[in-house]
Amino acid sequence: MTDQTIDHSELDDALKRCGSSWNAGQVHGLLCSRLSVAGGDGATRWFAQVLDETDPNNALRGECEAMLDSLCAITWRQLVERQSEFELLLPDDQDPTSMRAEAMGQWCEGFLHGLVSEKHSEDLKKRLSADPLADIIKDMLQITRAAGGDEDDEDSEESAYIELVEYLRVAAQIMYEELAEFRTPAEDSLPDDSDTLH
Repeated sequence: MTDQTIDHSELDDALKRCGSSWNAGQVHGLLCSRLSVAGGDGATRWFAQVLDETDPNNALRGECEAMLDSLCAITWRQLVERQSEFELLLPDDQDPTSMRAEAMGQWCEGFLHGLVSEKHSEDLKKRLSADPLADIIKDMLQITRAAGGDEDDEDSEESAYIELVEYLRVAAQIMYEELAEFRTPAEDSLPDDSDTLH
């Protein structure tokens, strides 16, 4: 795929069609944390994990693989180049706030799963348990447990959602930068256009 954006609902549908147990929000959160902790190696494990239970012979898997490749390339480049346009993969603004808030919680679930499922050295454990990363992890846990909100107060719900998305957008970039010393230069380098994750 050459398009520079991936649509949340399209990826979500593609994942379901090829038999993945992951949804789009979880997949992007997982990718961001895997890249933060392990760079390219983490991206490769991410790809395999997302498609682990799918049938390689499923004709629909190719479409999903292409979308995942594109999502990884876009996200990785944004994080490596410290681009301010880094964004969470979430439903469109036209979708109900409750749906977008649920997807935001799923993004946090994926991110946290990526952190806890990577192999951790003692130094990495210490870094994750110290500020500012410890606070970010606690905040993400709270977001995953948050209720849908009061639908009778859509304006305040929308405002809170926007603030949380911006917080998570910055938090993901902080996490990536704070964990740079745990990635080797090779792990942190962008792949050539000809490289694939599978």
